[in-house]
Amino acid sequence: MSGRDFLLYGTNEKEPEARLIRAGPLSAEFINGNLRTISYNGVEVLRAISYLVRDKDWGTYAPQLANLRITEDDERFEIGFDAQCEAPGSGALAFSALIVGEPRRLTFEVSAVPQSDFTTNRCGFCVLHPIAGLAGSPVTVEHVSGEITEADFPDLIEPWQPFKNMRAITHEVMPGNAAECRMEGDAFEMEDQRNWSDASFKTYVRPLELPWPYVLKSGVEVRQRVTLTVIGESREKTAPSASADEPICVSLGEAKGRMPGMGLVIAPEDIAAGLAAMPVLEHAAPQQLLLHFDPLAGHGMMALEVFAALQNASGIAAVLELALPCLKDPAAELQEIAVQVRSAGLVLSSLIVSPSVDRQSTPPGSKWPECPPLETVYEAARRAFPGLRLGGGMLSYFTELNRKRVPPGPLDFITHATNPIVHAADDLSVLQTLEALPFITRSVRAIYGDRPYHMGPSTLAMRQNPYGGATKENPNLERIPMASRDPRHNGLFAAAWAVGYVARIFAEQPEMLTLSALAGDFGLTAGKDEPSPMGGMRPLFHIVKALASCAGLEWKQSLVAQPEKVAAIVAAGDQGSRTVMLANLTSAPRLVDLAGLGLKGTSTVVVLDECSMVSAARNEMTEAPLGGDILQLRAFAVAVIRQPSVA
Repeated sequence: MSGRDFLLYGTNEKEPEARLIRAGPLSAEFINGNLRTISYNGVEVLRAISYLVRDKDWGTYAPQLANLRITEDDERFEIGFDAQCEAPGSGALAFSALIVGEPRRLTFEVSAVPQSDFTTNRCGFCVLHPIAGLAGSPVTVEHVSGEITEADFPDLIEPWQPFKNMRAITHEVMPGNAAECRMEGDAFEMEDQRNWSDASFKTYVRPLELPWPYVLKSGVEVRQRVTLTVIGESREKTAPSASADEPICVSLGEAKGRMPGMGLVIAPEDIAAGLAAMPVLEHAAPQQLLLHFDPLAGHGMMALEVFAALQNASGIAAVLELALPCLKDPAAELQEIAVQVRSAGLVLSSLIVSPSVDRQSTPPGSKWPECPPLETVYEAARRAFPGLRLGGGMLSYFTELNRKRVPPGPLDFITHATNPIVHAADDLSVLQTLEALPFITRSVRAIYGDRPYHMGPSTLAMRQNPYGGATKENPNLERIPMASRDPRHNGLFAAAWAVGYVARIFAEQPEMLTLSALAGDFGLTAGKDEPSPMGGMRPLFHIVKALASCAGLEWKQSLVAQPEKVAAIVAAGDQGSRTVMLANLTSAPRLVDLAGLGLKGTSTVVVLDECSMVSAARNEMTEAPLGGDILQLRAFAVAVIRQPSVA
């Protein structure tokens, strides 16, 4: 169980290997029947072209490929394969694909034939445009009607589809080169996937305004095609890529605000494990306990009493995250819960309240569910819980907050979570979600101004599924979207991802951040029957502990030459003291050049990596002197550097 992959990812299961294919200046990675990182002269043109089949809960089928055929030479490649999706109790779908690449053209064509009536929410192509360099830039859209629209990719995150009834979309790749993506076989539309923290604009088949799920009739062929064409004079890549052995430079930028407080979420289902983990709570020393309370899930007086025991024992500020049923007058419901809270002896510092129904997504074309006006809910909360800070927003994700914008006037702070495995769960896609975080936080600030801002619980695994009936069970701990458990939470991957998360939200200065539970599947510690590389403390524990120790310190901007590979956080204390956190966001070793950080005095470093996992699990990490300006980080390693006061 404790092989290297298990230490890194919490599982020994390896991801399928991507095959790099080329046709002159055009290149792509072929993996599991789809294409990703489609580039021209080294510049990413499309993030992916995928043929996806969704179930009625928006889960993605994993088709079984057969008869795979690949031919390739310097100027052309061709890939053909057959595949089948099996839906338990709802039919089967077979399809054949042909992919042809040439120096300026890529064609991906699929013919699908249901072998019986097949129920699906979506069956067809998804085309992903990257966000880096494209958000806010010009684009030309050709509609199904033939009309041409000149527009821009959204800069702030668009809650609804920016473009509908699409036939083709064209954008500039580099000066002198444009890329046209033409989609045939159905009407396509685009959504801004940054809503879900995906780092892409997604163009997909079948408008959401049409009913779903829908049925593909047995034996009726469904044919679709996507063609990418590069237009203009061919140019060489403008800048060579950095060598893998070249150190990545990190330097200091300006200071902006304070480091956020760190929270831990606790659900009634994990109370027993939470009480057993009291020593972990003492060591982590977070600034907040976020207590999840949902009467519709059966949470009642017993849960509140155990919350009180945990809060009283720890002395940490407690916030009630209340999913209000709204089955009767909100004022009456809130008064009943307030009486229960006082009877349980639970002392709260804040209340977050949101109607339970608002956790469920309302996609385009859907009817908004019945719900009392939020102003009424917030006013009732103020009366029932006088003197407490009141938070509102969404208990789910930024998507829902962006689409149903809560009235900020009555609120002391705004809150929402994010989740990186809504649409894809491979390692690359999860890491790329970090690119979307600055757009999310900037979009929140554009809507709500400088109102205090809480983020989380934002975890690798999905806490709740606003887009279907439930999260996906994951008993074998695989990498699957919308899963209630994710193996990487147990490994170094989660630790590095957490540092990357915090580094990317620097600009908008959230007040509070929650990246984990205390115990359980989302927790800092592994239970007796839970998988963990070494048992005991999960790697994420050390990140939350280090971040909590920096809460309130001056947050300095860190400038990283290759932020997709290395993340950095700098917190400055009194008299020149500093804490620097560095994370390798890749599976390859990286050298980091620290000269630009201006570290002085006798700095020490603690490195969390595959070689220190045993001591890390026992919370026995030791500091060592920082030896020079070049630091090597193994795969998904995290280093915490502390510079003492130098005055």
